[in-house]
Amino acid sequence: MTRGATAPSLAEAVREATAVLAAAGVPSPRVDAELLAEHLLGVGLGRLRALLLGDSPAPDGYAELVAERAQRIPLQHITGVAHFRYLELAVGPGVFIPRPETESVVQLVIDRLQGMARPKVVDLGTGSGAIAGSIAHEVPGAEVHAVEYSEFAHAWAAKNLLPLGVVLIRGDLRDALPEHNGSFDVVVSNPPYIPAEAIPNEPEVALHDPPEALYGGGADGMELPTAAAASAARLLVPGGYFVMEHAEVQSAWIAAMLNRTGLWSEVTTHRDLNGKDRATSAVLAVPAPLADQGSQEVMKE
Repeated sequence: MTRGATAPSLAEAVREATAVLAAAGVPSPRVDAELLAEHLLGVGLGRLRALLLGDSPAPDGYAELVAERAQRIPLQHITGVAHFRYLELAVGPGVFIPRPETESVVQLVIDRLQGMARPKVVDLGTGSGAIAGSIAHEVPGAEVHAVEYSEFAHAWAAKNLLPLGVVLIRGDLRDALPEHNGSFDVVVSNPPYIPAEAIPNEPEVALHDPPEALYGGGADGMELPTAAAASAARLLVPGGYFVMEHAEVQSAWIAAMLNRTGLWSEVTTHRDLNGKDRATSAVLAVPAPLADQGSQEVMKE
């Protein structure tokens, strides 16, 4: 990105970077070119776009960062930051980069928590801590726990969650928190769910997201989602709420799996902002003795 002996302007550098990234197949070349410049300059996007209208010089090191992104290294690994709802999360190699579509899963939880004085929530397989951190940030009265198995992801989650007061443990979502059985109002999970033979198309995912955060186990990828549902049934209070993210094509299977157990009611599929089936929620059925007791109390009244 040189123009003889004269450094290019910021506008010229961003235009050239956009072309380089587009040629490399980056899905959002202009946005990524701007975000890399914004990262180096330390200004917001609004200020950056104002600078693009003038003769400001390109920042030092910009061409090198663009070259990294052209190699399909994730933008978030280059900047060290992932934006998720109202949070800036520290991310890097070894942790799954949170996706915008997961923000709708968080909203389902927040909507469910409305009116609860001090709800108790757990995020199974928290990764970077995006879901648990957002709940803690947006529902200040909530007691939020998070579970993560990967040593590397746990380290990133600790950086993101401990300042928010989330109780983070390193453990397996299949058997974590036995001392909290039957005590959570909400269990949320975005477990690995990709089938074993389904290699992601995007190099950023296939080459840089950790495999243990992608593949759900078994030919259909359903081992960990099934385990997350079983743990939710163990951890929730009667009438507690479970919501789990999944692939669009898995929604019918997951709904059938939840209904088949006989443990859940109000099984519901939810779409994300792109209109794709993104999550399934359910309510833990009240055990028969408790339900009978409740009916008797109503009859007495």
